[in-house]
Amino acid sequence: MRKFSRKRDPRKALLRGLAESLILHRKITTTEAKAKELRPYIEKLVTRAKKQTLASHRNLLKLFSHKIVKELSALSNQYTSREGGYTRIVKLNPRRADAAKIARIEFI
Repeated sequence: MRKFSRKRDPRKALLRGLAESLILHRKITTTEAKAKELRPYIEKLVTRAKKQTLASHRNLLKLFSHKIVKELSALSNQYTSREGGYTRIVKLNPRRADAAKIARIEFI
């Protein structure tokens, strides 16, 4: 698990914020390390949303707002026949300022 020079709560907030952006915009550009850390997190969320039970809906509402959960449920309907692998990571050119590895994570 990558720590990103953050303690546990700020790290969880970072992942939650990246996940919200990815769900709303369907693709985001971030550092490669953050994209790789976000991938399993978002895959589990989509799998949970696919179940469409009251318990899974409430679990998602603990993490996100109603708007995000609604978008995630609509998104998960596209992947009913898919068992996993809902996202792809595309590597981009390094950032000019500090040469950090940049990647775009998007839904397939």
